[in-house]
Amino acid sequence: MGVYLPKTSTMKSFRPGRLLYFFFQGMVILAPIVITVWAVLSLFNLIDDILPNLLHVLFPDLVKLNPQGYPEKIPGLGFLVVVIIVLLVGYISSSFIVSKLVQLFDNILEKTPGVKIIYSTVKDFLEAFAGNKKKFDKPVLVSIESPDVWRVGFITQTDVSEFGLHEHVAVYIPHSYAFSGVTYLVKHDRIRKVGRVSSANAMKFVVSGGVTDVGEHEVQAKK
Repeated sequence: MGVYLPKTSTMKSFRPGRLLYFFFQGMVILAPIVITVWAVLSLFNLIDDILPNLLHVLFPDLVKLNPQGYPEKIPGLGFLVVVIIVLLVGYISSSFIVSKLVQLFDNILEKTPGVKIIYSTVKDFLEAFAGNKKKFDKPVLVSIESPDVWRVGFITQTDVSEFGLHEHVAVYIPHSYAFSGVTYLVKHDRIRKVGRVSSANAMKFVVSGGVTDVGEHEVQAKK
């Protein structure tokens, strides 16, 4: 005689299509966590490998190699050394002698053909985000193609008269889901200032393709 199993309400309400729903729900939860952890660990390992590789280049006879042919390392030591060096350079850079040496080295690189393009580009890019010449701190709305269509951008230069445009400003428009963008030179009357949205949340809004809820982030920041 077979055993009779009564159908429960849970079994009645279950539908195969909900498996797809649960799958995407899991993706929404896990994907940001996994990608963030992967990015952080990749950056950590990249920096952590600098010290053993550098020691291997400078002192090849003193550095032991593992069976795979790579320099042996203590996990985390290279990362710690790089962080200490960066902090030390940032600390002593304010002194008069060091600042003059940095300025001299900066002038040499700025005048070296070929090298100056790479050096000045990287330097200006980093200073735009974290240096004394922050550029991406003025989010605006800018109309490019149509007067009724607006894009979120950031004013990077308020004076572009060198290009013969005295009523224009330089606006950087980042792309969604990419680390790239386009620079436009537009007139002042094609720009609207954004006063209630921070530059960080404006960047999140653009990069996420408009998915990020800017208002929600602003409310959380004020709490």
